[in-house]
Amino acid sequence: MSSNVPADMINLRLILVSGKTKEFLFSPNDSAADIAKHVYDNWPMDWEEEQVSSPNILRLIYQGRFLHGNVTLGALKLPFGKTTVMHLVARETLPEPNSQGQRNREKTGESNCCVIL
Repeated sequence: MSSNVPADMINLRLILVSGKTKEFLFSPNDSAADIAKHVYDNWPMDWEEEQVSSPNILRLIYQGRFLHGNVTLGALKLPFGKTTVMHLVARETLPEPNSQGQRNREKTGESNCCVIL
């Protein structure tokens, strides 16, 4: 299925909470927001029960982290010509940085909005 991925493209296997999967081809320049819009506009027939009302609530999770809309696949250093697995969830807002067990940092007033890998 994913053995014919073009060398300059990235194949994403997206997994829904229900366990259903679908593969899509993207360019390294595509951002998480671009991907959400493309998937929304090309919603698979067998995902009908999971259909969402707007692409703006689709979120990608890669290696346990929510991807912000402006993050590109190239910035994540994903391998070209291969399949990468991500989870796709419907969620209105992203979790706040530091919300998981790092409460002691909140008092410093520093902003940790962006993580550059």
